[in-house]
Amino acid sequence: MDLNATPTLSASKRERTGSRYSQRLRSAGQLPVVLYGHGEDPESLALPAKETLEHIHKGDKLFKLDLSGKEQFVLLTDLQFDHLGTNIVHADFARVDPTERVSTTVRVELIGDAVGLKTTGAILMHPATELAIECLVTNMPESIEVDVSALEAGDSISAGDVTLPLPTMVLESDPSTVLAQIVVQAEVSTDAEAETVSGDAAQPEVITEKKAEDDA
Repeated sequence: MDLNATPTLSASKRERTGSRYSQRLRSAGQLPVVLYGHGEDPESLALPAKETLEHIHKGDKLFKLDLSGKEQFVLLTDLQFDHLGTNIVHADFARVDPTERVSTTVRVELIGDAVGLKTTGAILMHPATELAIECLVTNMPESIEVDVSALEAGDSISAGDVTLPLPTMVLESDPSTVLAQIVVQAEVSTDAEAETVSGDAAQPEVITEKKAEDDA
């Protein structure tokens, strides 16, 4: 990672905290955040929401934070969403040194056409979409590609099967975590459907008999 290409965000100190004040900030196009770490006191800040969220949605996690002319590297550590779980309403950042190792989560991207999908009723499942790893701040990948081309029906790929992009990276996810698997759906029996239709067809005869009894 080229540190010179790290996105820079201009931060301002929040005068107050609390849900009402945070709502006002969001209405004014600001995102409430908290900055902590490196033995310093936590700071309540505000960032430009549109610019910050664009970077977050792109997968950026490392930023330069410009606070009153002082720049520092920070790492996105947590996001809070609204009650619908759709909009980001708050974020946490940690102060970091570009030379230190950090723990982070990385998006898993499945690539390739699995041969097992040629099997009738086969579908590709993606149970876990992220991997937890430890790496240098400057080596954080935006995503990790996992090739599913060789997957047969009934096969799976777990976190422990994945080769991380660099040998200096350490897997922190449970190695048994399933990232991709091919499951074959059970086919519906046409004979069973036929029996159901046949059983339903007998009902009008019973109704007819009942009507005859009523007429009598």
